[in-house]
Amino acid sequence: MSNSILLAAGGTGGHLFPAQALAQELKSRGWTVHLATDKRGTRYTSAFPGEAVHVVPSATFGSKNPVAMAKSAWTLWQGLRAAGRVVQAIAPKAAIGFGGYPSLPPMFAANRSGVPLVLHEQNAVLGRANKLLSGRAAAVAAGFPSDKLPAGTTITGNPLRAEILDILAQGAAYAPSAGDAPFHLVVIGGSQGAQFFGDTIPASVAALPEAFRRRLRLTLQAREEQVDGAKALLDEAGITSVVAPFFDRMGERLSSAHLMICRAGASTVSEVAAIGVPSVLVPYPFALDHDQAANAAELVANGGGTIAPQSTLDRSKLTGLIAAAMQEPDKLSAQSAAARASAKPRATHDLADLVEKVAKGG
Repeated sequence: MSNSILLAAGGTGGHLFPAQALAQELKSRGWTVHLATDKRGTRYTSAFPGEAVHVVPSATFGSKNPVAMAKSAWTLWQGLRAAGRVVQAIAPKAAIGFGGYPSLPPMFAANRSGVPLVLHEQNAVLGRANKLLSGRAAAVAAGFPSDKLPAGTTITGNPLRAEILDILAQGAAYAPSAGDAPFHLVVIGGSQGAQFFGDTIPASVAALPEAFRRRLRLTLQAREEQVDGAKALLDEAGITSVVAPFFDRMGERLSSAHLMICRAGASTVSEVAAIGVPSVLVPYPFALDHDQAANAAELVANGGGTIAPQSTLDRSKLTGLIAAAMQEPDKLSAQSAAARASAKPRATHDLADLVEKVAKGG
């Protein structure tokens, strides 16, 4: 008798990291876990803890060109057939979709075979793939509460990476920076936000008074072509900094941060809340359905951070914002406590409970 679970996720880290966390939890409970994704997704699956990773052809309908649309439809049809063979071979008790177009062929194939579906939406607004599947799902879970989600959605939160869970297990409390003590500022934008932050942050902190610049310890994510110029400006201003397009061991940097300026992607907001980092959230302004602003809403409403639309920010405003934060350790401590209060560190466990309930016919 099959004891398999099929996970289906798009080809980005935002879709695959939660799937990987769930796979680890389900495996610890005795389930055999399979993952279906597209070729892009294999960049993130080297540490996948399940039985197998199945690469399924997929495509999006991003172009209105009839020829491109026909090619996409053909690729999706091939993906549906390939996914059907996977479903037939492993006979899963449930299929869990994490969004992204590559999740569609496996989820539709599972549904066609009578396999119950569970959806996990990382954002506060259903993405296009999950929206297409929502009417067929036995259960829907989400990372954040929102009135834009289907009725009956279970708010599990977003599964956290093992690195973040390890930091939480250490139980370290937020340690404010006061007086002349170093102040650690972490600025992370991801692939879509690094351009804006790389353009504005170096000049903004260089304009701080000298006493503030001496205290500042800056971790800045910038695009490859921005790194040298940003580092030169920061060095000239006497600011201790690390500038790079990508950082390993990000959890350690978050846990030592006194303030974080970042986008409001689902994983970022969830990790900031879990660790209790006071934050200034700058939603990506061109996101579909403004999902990043919705992701930030609960954290900000609970006092765990502030939201700053990109359209309102320039270098002088960022200078003032950072200077004010460096002088308000008590306010930042209160934000840290509020952020942790809004976090959902048991998200992986709660999502696994929901999946097991559906898989067992509950």
